[in-house]
Amino acid sequence: MKELFLIAVVTLLITSCGGGNGNPTPTTNTSPLPTSITQATIILVEDSVGINQTAELILFSPDYDVQNITWKQTSGEEVIFFAKHSKVIAFTSTSQGDFSFEVTFDNDKGIKESLTQTITITGSKHLLSARLSHAVVEENKVSLVTYIAEGIEEDSITWQQTSGPQVTFTESSTNGKIAVFFNAPSVNADTLLTFKVTAQNEQTNYQDNVAVLVENSDINVITSNQTSPFNSRLATVFPFNSNAPYANELVDCVYANSLTYNKSCTFNKLPLLAHTSNTPTVNEVMDRVVVSHQWMGDRFKYFLENYDIHNDFKNLLRATTAIVISYDIRPSFYHPYTGAIYLDPSDLWVTPEERDTINQAPDYRGGFGSELQFEMPWRYTKNNDWASYSFPREYRITRSPEHALYDFSALLYHELAHANDFYPSSLWHNLNQASTIVAVTNSSFNSNSIQSSLLQNTYPLHGDEMRSLGTVRFRGEAASASEKALSPNDVAQLFKVEDAPQFYNYSTSREDYAILFDGFMMKARFNVDRDVAVSNQTYSNIFWGQRGRIGESRIKSRVKFVAARVLPEFTQAATVIEELAAPLSMTTDIDWFDSVVFDIEPSDHPPLTNTIAGQLLRTSKRLDLRLEPLNGRDRVIIEQIELR
Repeated sequence: MKELFLIAVVTLLITSCGGGNGNPTPTTNTSPLPTSITQATIILVEDSVGINQTAELILFSPDYDVQNITWKQTSGEEVIFFAKHSKVIAFTSTSQGDFSFEVTFDNDKGIKESLTQTITITGSKHLLSARLSHAVVEENKVSLVTYIAEGIEEDSITWQQTSGPQVTFTESSTNGKIAVFFNAPSVNADTLLTFKVTAQNEQTNYQDNVAVLVENSDINVITSNQTSPFNSRLATVFPFNSNAPYANELVDCVYANSLTYNKSCTFNKLPLLAHTSNTPTVNEVMDRVVVSHQWMGDRFKYFLENYDIHNDFKNLLRATTAIVISYDIRPSFYHPYTGAIYLDPSDLWVTPEERDTINQAPDYRGGFGSELQFEMPWRYTKNNDWASYSFPREYRITRSPEHALYDFSALLYHELAHANDFYPSSLWHNLNQASTIVAVTNSSFNSNSIQSSLLQNTYPLHGDEMRSLGTVRFRGEAASASEKALSPNDVAQLFKVEDAPQFYNYSTSREDYAILFDGFMMKARFNVDRDVAVSNQTYSNIFWGQRGRIGESRIKSRVKFVAARVLPEFTQAATVIEELAAPLSMTTDIDWFDSVVFDIEPSDHPPLTNTIAGQLLRTSKRLDLRLEPLNGRDRVIIEQIELR
């Protein structure tokens, strides 16, 4: 049996299951913490922690605020924890022994205090591990994940809250769930929530405990999207470079629940990067980065230093005020009323421990358009194979930064196309920097001078049926009876004569603009193509598809229009566009996953598609067969501007 215990103060027993067979029934124990705690102390989540299991330490101070927190390890084999300035740290050890830590902080009187604690890692190897204990602001999103060893039955997993104010999981039943999600409750002081996860194999029940420290916030969440850019609780973030020129302005201007449209920052307070440098360096970019965890900024910096060989991203970032990378951002987006891009760190993690810190809540758009009879899958491909593979969470694989190169590059090209749509280079030095970001954005919108609006005026998309289907699939509109009746073949006939490279162009005019740019840049810089197809709902039958659709002559003019405005430094873009090859047709009546290998061999050779040779070609390129092909993920721009 495992316990949550408070060192030198009080023992908090939590419910645990015995060693018998059968699944325990989840119940909620909302036992409060004892009221006798009147000073800061350290809580250990578990009294016995094994190898490959997460160890957690919590600085608990419910009666007064603590500030300027710093954790450091003082003894034991070196471990990595990712929130050294948070009230909660967690680490995974690969060896047994004693590990000691010290936390220093300022109490409510401004006096520096310190506490120490030692935790022992036993030699036992745990087959079930829950991750990750951490601190969140009240009402913020929370995800908890468990990892099970081979032989443990996934269907046997149960989650049980064992203390704290009762939470409501997003799914009515958490049985058999690797991950669970909920919003932290509202609290008046630091409040600890504890959870137990259990699972079993044929012989044994296993369990592990995890905790979430919920912190009170004095700032209310503004729920109206007509009033504030953010309508749900945001994570606590900080400037990557604390001594950066605009460090004191960054958070309040781009990622704070106190931010409203009426209190939008001016460009004098937080200018575009272009206002301070026409050729920004990596360090100048990093001065505009805001993160929830330091590792996220470190990985972003590494990416710019090692992969931005054409200076594309540094140049494109001139149109932004800031870059926010936080564990609660999902999916990535650009917001024209702050001038910042917001990046999901899922493309940046290298170690599984870094990945543990990221909220894993599914994309809220996942169920849109479920009543439609068709799907339009897409992917990036290179050398007749997927350009990127995903790393299943359960394997806890360490990956190299190169593994996410294509996916993260495509993400940046896309989000930064949005930024340069609203703030093109022609506007940078012609706007009144005393104006607020909201005022300048509204002026551009009202005058119809946003670049994507000009694209629609010059090279419009005419497919009303596709546009209507796009609002269903990507914006959650209800499908009409006629739209529900459309077969995959009907949609293929509609789409293949259109001037859009993929379905997501019909989400909004802003997305049309960004999709044209990111697909072109991936081809121009990495020789990566984009496949798009129309299939049935299970992806088991392709009705139509193409590789390299931007090579269609009627689409090239639209790509030229966008490339010249988003990145004028790419002076060879027009030539590259003209030389784009015509698209290749996808083999039909096969599975989407088999369709990745195109018959690009000479005509006197047999087709590679859906053959043993084709399958061997694919698997030979995948160095680790645990990896899974990564299909396209649609990006998003916050569209409040079209609602105001």
